[in-house]
Amino acid sequence: MRKVLIIGSTGQIGSELTMELRSKYGNQNIVAGFIRGAEPKGALRESGPSEEADITDPAQIAGIVGKYKIDTIYNMAALLSAAAEAKPQLAWKIGLEGLFNVLEIAREMKCAVFTPSSIGAFGANTPKDKTPQDTVQRPQTMYGVTKVAGELLGDYYFKRFGVDTRSVRFPGLISHVTPPGGGTTDYAVQIYYSAVAGEVFKSPISAGTFMDMMYMPDALCAAISLMEADPERLVHRNSFNIASMSFDPEMIRSAILKYVPGFRMEYEPDPVRQAIADSWPNSLDDSCAREEWGWSPKYNLDSMTENMLEAIEDKLHT
Repeated sequence: MRKVLIIGSTGQIGSELTMELRSKYGNQNIVAGFIRGAEPKGALRESGPSEEADITDPAQIAGIVGKYKIDTIYNMAALLSAAAEAKPQLAWKIGLEGLFNVLEIAREMKCAVFTPSSIGAFGANTPKDKTPQDTVQRPQTMYGVTKVAGELLGDYYFKRFGVDTRSVRFPGLISHVTPPGGGTTDYAVQIYYSAVAGEVFKSPISAGTFMDMMYMPDALCAAISLMEADPERLVHRNSFNIASMSFDPEMIRSAILKYVPGFRMEYEPDPVRQAIADSWPNSLDDSCAREEWGWSPKYNLDSMTENMLEAIEDKLHT
C-alpha cells in the first residue's frame, strides 16, 4: 500500500482515516476524495491532495486512480442506517452501484479495495449473542441489504478476478472528532456531548438494548491493519467480525456518572431506530479476525468514556 484514494474522506470515518493514513504513509500519498458540497476543510484540506470523487461517476474515479497511480482504494461512501431508511433508492445507488463502479476500476487498474460492512448486515434471525463469523444474514433494512450484497460482491471479485478485496463489519463507532451522520448507534456519541454540556440526554434507544460499539481509534486501526495483513493468512475477506465492547444505554450512563456525577438521562425511543437496533446482534464473535490478522482492540467502555469526555470538554470550552 503506497498510493491511497479514500472515497468519502469527509465523512465520519473517512475524515479520521485520511489523517491517520497520512501520518502513517506520508501526506502526499493519500488522496482525499470528496463529493461536491462536502469539500475537505482545515487540516484535511491543507495536509495533502484532494479530488472530487463521486462514487456514482466511474470515469471520475478512474481518472484519479490513473493521475495519482493509486494502488489501494478505501471505499467509505455510504448512507448510514437510519438515513438509508429515509432514502432507500439513494442508499442502493451509493452502496451497491457505487461499489460495483469501484470494483470494476480496481479490476481494470489493479487496485486493492477496502469496503466496510456493518453489524447492520445481520438481521432478526441471526444469533444475537456472540454472533458467529459465518451465520444467517437476513437484514430488514436497505442499509443492511446493501452491506450483505457488498460482502458477496467483494468475495466474487476476489475469486473471479483476483481483486484484493477486504472488509470488516464495523459495530457502532464512537468519536469526538466528527458529528454523527444518521446511524442507529449515534446516540452513543450524542450522550457524551449532552453530559459535557450539562443537558438531560433523551435516549432514542430503550434501556436493555445492547449493541456492539467501538471507539474510533480502534476502528481506524482495524481498517489499516487488515489492509496490511499477509493475504496468505486470510481465510475470510468480506467481511470480518470485529468487536470491542457491548453495552446498553444504562451502562454508558453509569460510565459517564463516574466522571459527571450530576448527569441525567431520559428515554424517548425513536421507533425507526429502535426497530433497527432490535434486529441487530447484541455482541459479535471476532475470533476469526484475531486469529487471521491479529485483531485486538485497545479501548473498553471506561477508558473510552474518560477520553471522550476530556476531548469534548476541550473541544467545547476552548
